[in-house]
Amino acid sequence: MRAAVVFFATNSRDRILNITRSLARGIESQGHQVDIIDGNHDVNAKLTMYQYIALGSEPLSNFSGKIPEKVGHFLSSSGMVAGKRCYAFVTKNMFGATKALARLMKNMEKEGMFLKYSSILNSPTEAEEIGKRLHIK
Repeated sequence: MRAAVVFFATNSRDRILNITRSLARGIESQGHQVDIIDGNHDVNAKLTMYQYIALGSEPLSNFSGKIPEKVGHFLSSSGMVAGKRCYAFVTKNMFGATKALARLMKNMEKEGMFLKYSSILNSPTEAEEIGKRLHIK
């Protein structure tokens, strides 16, 4: 099965990239083919061919819980994503991670994506363990 792990970085690109790679490694350990897509740079990427999509972002600030506006623009122009099973994640910060996760899930559900699971990730090891346990099939 083909899966995509899409991430949006704002402040600490290296941190979310490491978490994304670990999540992809965990999904690959289940025997799936995984592509990592940078939502900031790969603006013309199409998600139509993927059966499972993991979408992650980091909150823009420690308190507001806002996510980048590019998330909504990317999803609306990324092909047919309605009905796709997905996973939403945000990186942990001081206070805004829960609000950021809620906003990310709202953007995904607006496009018709079927959220199976969501979480706030602290470290690459946690991301890899979650990737190993995601029910993709």
